[in-house]
Amino acid sequence: MSRAFSVTRSVDRPVEEVWRQLTDWNRAAGWLGVDSIRADGPTQVGTTLRFVTRGKERTSEIAELSPGRSITLRSRQGGVTADYRYTVEPAGNGSRVGLTADVRTRGAWSLAAPMIRTAIRGTDSGQLDALDRELTAR
Repeated sequence: MSRAFSVTRSVDRPVEEVWRQLTDWNRAAGWLGVDSIRADGPTQVGTTLRFVTRGKERTSEIAELSPGRSITLRSRQGGVTADYRYTVEPAGNGSRVGLTADVRTRGAWSLAAPMIRTAIRGTDSGQLDALDRELTAR
């Protein structure tokens, strides 16, 4: 896969609290930057997340999970597969949160790969800032 972006952020909250917020799908729409989101089951590998953004329904699947430490959401649309890997680890009295977005394209979509990665970087690289704002507002 090719990297669209990778960001980290220090958060003045314990890992457990950050993880709870990160995986609380009923409250995730705000920091994910989508209109709405719902999970078709518990937070486990294989669960589908359905979200609406800009009036269109999209899906992601929980592709990898290490409870309390990391989760990877995989979205597929046409010839584009995007993996969003979120990590949480202790850092002093708070946490270090990471987000890496990798994008793979195939077929004719490969021609648009640089534009797709740029668009993803522009729309999603601020998610950790938004997550921190939501944690701070609690």
